[in-house]
Amino acid sequence: MSDASINGQPNVGKAVSSRRHSRLTPLFAAAVPALLFVVAAIVGPLLLPYDAVNVNIGDRLLPPGSATGTGETAWLGTDRLGRDLLAQIIAGARVSLLVGSVTVLVAGTVGTILGITSGYFGGALDNVVMRLADIQLAFPSILLAILIAAVIGPSVSNVIITLSITRWVKFARVIRSATLAAKERDFVHAARALGASHGRVLSRHVFPFTLTSLLVIATVEFGLVIIAEAGLSFLGLGTPPALPSWGLTIASGRDYLSSAWWISALPGFALVVVVVSVGSLGDRLRDYLDPHLRHG
Repeated sequence: MSDASINGQPNVGKAVSSRRHSRLTPLFAAAVPALLFVVAAIVGPLLLPYDAVNVNIGDRLLPPGSATGTGETAWLGTDRLGRDLLAQIIAGARVSLLVGSVTVLVAGTVGTILGITSGYFGGALDNVVMRLADIQLAFPSILLAILIAAVIGPSVSNVIITLSITRWVKFARVIRSATLAAKERDFVHAARALGASHGRVLSRHVFPFTLTSLLVIATVEFGLVIIAEAGLSFLGLGTPPALPSWGLTIASGRDYLSSAWWISALPGFALVVVVVSVGSLGDRLRDYLDPHLRHG
């Protein structure tokens, strides 16, 4: 028997591997629905034989599983204009993916720059940024989004602008907190003592330290942005009527809840599944990347 076996090192390695596997399993489980959502949004419209905006009054309000006038099956039914609901849900997923990704990118970039610079330099810059954040947080984000959307009008680009304006605060506050912790670490003090410039310290030492927090908040915000986009579209302030959206589809079925429940219920169910999956993915990422949990 080897010394390693006597000392129990293989058992220690197995225990470490088991802990890593136990952390990765829920992470992968949470990622599966989110990945299916991304795949459906990208390739779904290319595989379906239906046009999401094609109106066919003769096939209106067909229940799930019904045959259309052309002999094809409407697996999730049709809406009040005879449009295939499955095609609308998948097309709406593309809108949600686009709005969510670009909004998180824009709001995350602005919030990260403001948060990391205000936290690192402090002083008047920090006071100005945080007071602006406090003023914006004093207004409910959805009401502020409705106000901005009502002024600039409905379109995908305007939805992205609106939601970016209302979401940067979360990124700024989270990244500022991470920056305040990072700039007191020994490796930052050592870099300063060696004469590193502020730009080098921020890019090589402080920003990498905040990446875990940034990744987690971006994942959570992605789900919240999808909800906000659906809410604006439901109110007629989001995407234009000609562009399929989960919010618009849900709104179109609110007058048929007793006779054609699937019009609102099925895209609403898709919205819930995606948001819960993305939120769960953010929680699992936090648990996996948290250094205390990692070495616990």
